[in-house]
Amino acid sequence: MSRLATFLTRTAGNPDKAERFGITDFLAYGYLLFGVLIVLVPVAWTFFTSIKPERAVDNFDTRVLPYAQIEAEIDGQGPKPLWVYTDEDGNEMLVFKAGPTRRETDVATPEAPDEIFTVPRTALSPHETIRVAVENYLDPLLKRNGQENFHFFTYLYNSVFVTVVATLITLLINAMAGFALSKYHFRGRLTFTILIVATLLIPASIILVSLFFVVWSFGIFGSLWGVIIPAAATPTGVFLLRQYMLTIPDELLEAARMDAASEWRIFWRIIIPLSLPALSVLAILSVIWRWNDFLWPLIVLISDPKAHTLQLGLTQFAGEFNTDFHYILAMTVVTLLPITLVFVWLQRFITTGIATTGLK
Repeated sequence: MSRLATFLTRTAGNPDKAERFGITDFLAYGYLLFGVLIVLVPVAWTFFTSIKPERAVDNFDTRVLPYAQIEAEIDGQGPKPLWVYTDEDGNEMLVFKAGPTRRETDVATPEAPDEIFTVPRTALSPHETIRVAVENYLDPLLKRNGQENFHFFTYLYNSVFVTVVATLITLLINAMAGFALSKYHFRGRLTFTILIVATLLIPASIILVSLFFVVWSFGIFGSLWGVIIPAAATPTGVFLLRQYMLTIPDELLEAARMDAASEWRIFWRIIIPLSLPALSVLAILSVIWRWNDFLWPLIVLISDPKAHTLQLGLTQFAGEFNTDFHYILAMTVVTLLPITLVFVWLQRFITTGIATTGLK
């Protein structure tokens, strides 16, 4: 706790302890707090909404706690939501609606369901209690309550396979390209680098049709490899690794060549270990890209539901006339967990990369 307190109370004048806060310190902490809120508020809203009952989600209940309306078994009518009726004298009683909601609504008490009387709609308030809707998570995972078509573990395996394999291939290809563009001197090296970076100006939607025909011609349409291979080399990754590898001294490579090391050995034993911080950053970006990708997997895997990823599996809850938002939010929270774990595991390499250069 003392180290955390020291970190949170650092000032521009004294990095070890807070002696005096200046305007730059207030601006810096305000900016950081604003950034944290932008990131955490949507995630927190998603989580707290995912544990609310279906009725609360459909009614756009904006309260933080998961309030659920209490139901009672009415003789001859089945379960009915209970309401609290408050009369003009302030007396309260539990009732249920015996008809449609109007300005003057027909209600009855659970003890006497046949004795119907009329009350103002504004005098009714829901009879609620705090209840965590664990069924939002358990129903899709255990295939309960009509969720037999949501194959969570199949979707999870497909997502993990696509993400892991695609990330490994991306790291390998981009690292090789970055090594060649940073450490080999040949005519047109800068031109190739500019052309690769310039592809970032082309929107992905423009090349979808041509990319579809390429995947179709190679016979990998409808398979997970059709999702993995097309985006194996990314211009962002090539540029990131090239810029980082430029900081690695050329003297290290020359010394290895004098010791009769091959180019492949230099790449694996020198370049890759020294580039771990940049590779970690690219790994995080690749995992996020592949895990959250929706449009391209939808195009490639639309013909085979068994090959769907988690992001495509969430479409099972969206029908033509009805959408189960409580299930979508709950499964969205579940899909956030792997990304969070990957970031927590790799963030220490990012910190190292900020503090050091290629020579260690």
